[in-house]
Amino acid sequence: MVDRNESLSANSSESANVLTTRVDPTSARFEANMRFLADLMSQVRNEEQKICEGGGEKAIASQHAKGRLTARERIERMVDPDTFFELGLYTAHGMYEEWGGAPAAGVITGLGRIHTRMVMIIANDATVKAGAFFPMTAKKVIRAQNIAMENHIPTIYLVDSAGVFLPLQEDVFPDTDDFGRVFRNNAVMSAMGIPQIAAIMGMCVAGGGYLPVMCDTVLMTDGSGLFLAGPALVQAAIGQKVSAEDLGGSAMHSAISGTVDFREPNDEACIARIRSIVEKWGYRRMSPWDRKKPVEPELAAEEIYGIYDSSPARPYDMKEVLARLLDGSRFDEYKPEYGKTLLCGYGRIGGFAVGIVANQKLHAQQTDHEGHKRMEFGGVIYTESAEKAARFIMDCNQNLIPLVFFHDVNGFMVGRDAEWSGIIKAGAKMVNAVSNSVVPKISIIVGGSFGAGHYAMCGKAYDPRFVFAWPTARYAVMSGDSAAGTLVEIKVKQLERGGKKLSEEERRELFESVKRTYDEQSDPRYGAARLWIDKIIDPIETRDAITQALEAAALNPDIPEFKVGVLQT
Repeated sequence: MVDRNESLSANSSESANVLTTRVDPTSARFEANMRFLADLMSQVRNEEQKICEGGGEKAIASQHAKGRLTARERIERMVDPDTFFELGLYTAHGMYEEWGGAPAAGVITGLGRIHTRMVMIIANDATVKAGAFFPMTAKKVIRAQNIAMENHIPTIYLVDSAGVFLPLQEDVFPDTDDFGRVFRNNAVMSAMGIPQIAAIMGMCVAGGGYLPVMCDTVLMTDGSGLFLAGPALVQAAIGQKVSAEDLGGSAMHSAISGTVDFREPNDEACIARIRSIVEKWGYRRMSPWDRKKPVEPELAAEEIYGIYDSSPARPYDMKEVLARLLDGSRFDEYKPEYGKTLLCGYGRIGGFAVGIVANQKLHAQQTDHEGHKRMEFGGVIYTESAEKAARFIMDCNQNLIPLVFFHDVNGFMVGRDAEWSGIIKAGAKMVNAVSNSVVPKISIIVGGSFGAGHYAMCGKAYDPRFVFAWPTARYAVMSGDSAAGTLVEIKVKQLERGGKKLSEEERRELFESVKRTYDEQSDPRYGAARLWIDKIIDPIETRDAITQALEAAALNPDIPEFKVGVLQT
């Protein structure tokens, strides 16, 4: 990573790319938008606070009674102050209710800094079903490991888990994204040269015992246990009576089996040892992404609350959002007069040079190849905008510039004119360029992210390093209104073929029922619960989230050769 700290000289050519604003913060529309988004963020924060309570006060008291800290207390003491950037907080939200729920899937993951060095942290939360692995627990750990592998982030595991949640073992045990993949990843990460430290700070039982032992450095606190089978299972299986301490306690593993590298008396000493070890690591070669000293945007991020408008009847200008995120509000727009429903251009975020691909929500007039003028709808990808984006994405790969995608997309344009213009062909180019990109990609889902537009804008299936979403995000094949209308028409025709006709009231009730279900499933919390989204972020914190992601990506210096294969022309 190149780091140049010289300041920009203030000349006229450099000031020409500064985004200006036309927003009126005193307008009724601005104030209504502000109230709506503030209320939504308040709701999200209240839910997050509840999730952070884990198994609740009683379970926390039980953990303390054992002389142990909770997972969140351990993390707070281990990382440098105010550096923990949690990922996957909403995982399993609203799931496993028949088992009493699993807040945050019973494991806490995120990026933090220890003596300024960035690390990935994976910590079992023993207050949630004794830290047992639900299906989403395994997937969350694997997602954190995948982020660590892709970005070469050293990883620290704070182990305190009873193992697989047995009532759901069939969904935890056997598949490629289940429990066993965690240990496979331990081995692969070690072979890649990614440091891994495991601290056993409670129970570590059965197959889960392999996780710490497959790491580079193993610590264990007194009173913890590490064994393939606990005392009760050993007695049932082979008739041997043995205490937990003799079977797999810290003294035995430190002095007899030699499994543990550092034996520590308690959580505090263990955390201090981890920090001491990390502080002595050497520094690796950084990536070539260009970075200068960060410059704050010219405009206030808080105004994003009043700018964003989710109503299709009131389009907003995405440049107003970018002006509050980019360093110095500077944006070198690429082909500004062509394909206007997609914004492409160069800027910096947190000092990092980035290429921006963002859906523009303003409607725009476009002249086609025959000289005819047409109005293009904001948030829709047309042939010209897809072709522009494909070329821009390839340019960024050619010049080693990370890509940041801002989603608020209804999809690709449909209809005869669109098909005749080659919309499928142009869309295929864009998808090809996104698929084969070798520079880091980060996706921010601002509003709607629907249909094939979601794919072209680097949805989860296209390997973005991180996926963040505003609470206003909507994530589905199509919007709730469109889906409900389509499904109701299909249902009506099915019933009519059977000789039944619905009244207007019945049609309306069916429409509302389908729409409610669809809206629930397109809510970002639903997606975050299933790890389609890494983190729901406050729009004001978008710049910080992107900077964190870019700093993580900068740890990986390896860049494959950029190839796109056969492009439709």
